[in-house]
Amino acid sequence: MKKVTLTLGVLTALASTQVLAVDQINAVHAFPPSLIYTQSFLEFVDKVNERGEGVVQINVRGGPEVIGLSEQPDAVRNGVVDMAYTAASFYAGTVPERDAMVASNTNAIYARENGGIDLLNEIHQEKMGTYYLGWFDSGVSYNFYTIDEPTVDGEGNLNVSGLRLRSNPVYDAFFQDYLGAQPISLPTTDVYAALERGVVNATGWTQIGLKDLNWDRFLNYRVDPAFFSTDMGVIVNLDKWNQLSEESQQILQEVAIEHERDSAKQLAELAKEQQAQLEADGMQVITLEGEAAQRFSDAARDATWERMRGQMERHPMGLEHYDTLIEKFNDL
Repeated sequence: MKKVTLTLGVLTALASTQVLAVDQINAVHAFPPSLIYTQSFLEFVDKVNERGEGVVQINVRGGPEVIGLSEQPDAVRNGVVDMAYTAASFYAGTVPERDAMVASNTNAIYARENGGIDLLNEIHQEKMGTYYLGWFDSGVSYNFYTIDEPTVDGEGNLNVSGLRLRSNPVYDAFFQDYLGAQPISLPTTDVYAALERGVVNATGWTQIGLKDLNWDRFLNYRVDPAFFSTDMGVIVNLDKWNQLSEESQQILQEVAIEHERDSAKQLAELAKEQQAQLEADGMQVITLEGEAAQRFSDAARDATWERMRGQMERHPMGLEHYDTLIEKFNDL
C-alpha cells in the first residue's frame, strides 16, 4: 500500500509539472466581441489553443471593458497584460512607422512575403518593447460615411463645410490636412450615441462592420473612392515572448502567419458583400470623379506618409526605414 501511495504521489507531481509547463498568455482585444474584427482575433485564439494544446494557451480576458482600447498598448508594453489585438494607430506616438500599414495599398500577404512585417517587428521590439506577431484583417479599406447627402465643390472635391466629423488618430492627417475639417475625436464605443444625438454627422470607417456597430441606422451616404487600410494586429510583451518556449513561439508565429493570409482573403470578400448589403438597404453612394477622385486618394496616402515622416524625425532612429517601409507596404 505504501508503494502505491508513493507512486500516486509521483504521478500527481508529474501531472502538476506538466500543467505548469504550458505557457499561458493573457490577452485583450480593442473592440467588443460583436465586431467582425474581434471575431477574427478570437478565431486566431481558437486556432492557437487547438494547435498548442499542452504547449501554449491564450486566455482572453476581454475587451475595452477590461482595459480601455487606447490604454491596451501600454498595458502590453508594461506587462500588465501579455498580448493585445489592437490598432497600431493607438500607439502611433511610440511607433510612427505604423503609418506604413495605414497608407498601404496592399495587404499582409504581400508585406509578409517581402519582409515588411519582419521589419515592423524589429521596430516594435526596439521602440516599444513588444513583439509584433502579425498584421491581421489587412487590406480592408475605409470610406467616408455621412448622415446627410454630401456635396462637392466646383472642381468636384468633397465639401466638408457643415460636417461634424468624427475622427480618431488614424484619420486625422487626412481629415485635417487635406479635407480641412476640424474633427471630433471619439472612441469607437462612443460613436453610436454621438450619431444618435447629432453630436457628429459624418465619420470614416472600414468597409466592414458598419452593421455590427448599428451605425447604418443613421448613416445614409458613402463617399467613394475608398482610402487607407486597416492596421489591426497582435502585439506581445517582449519579455513575455522571450520567456516562451521555442515550441510555443513557433506555434504562435505559424498560426499568426496563416491567419494573416486567411483573414486578408476572407475579409476582402466580406467587404464586397457588406457594401452590397448596405446599398441594398438604401445607402446611397456619392462617387468623386476623375482628377478629384485621384486627388482624394493621393491625399489620403500622402498626408499619412508625411505624418509618418514628421513623427519618425523626432525619434532617435530617425528616417532610417522610411523609404523601405513605403516600398514594402505598397505594390507601387
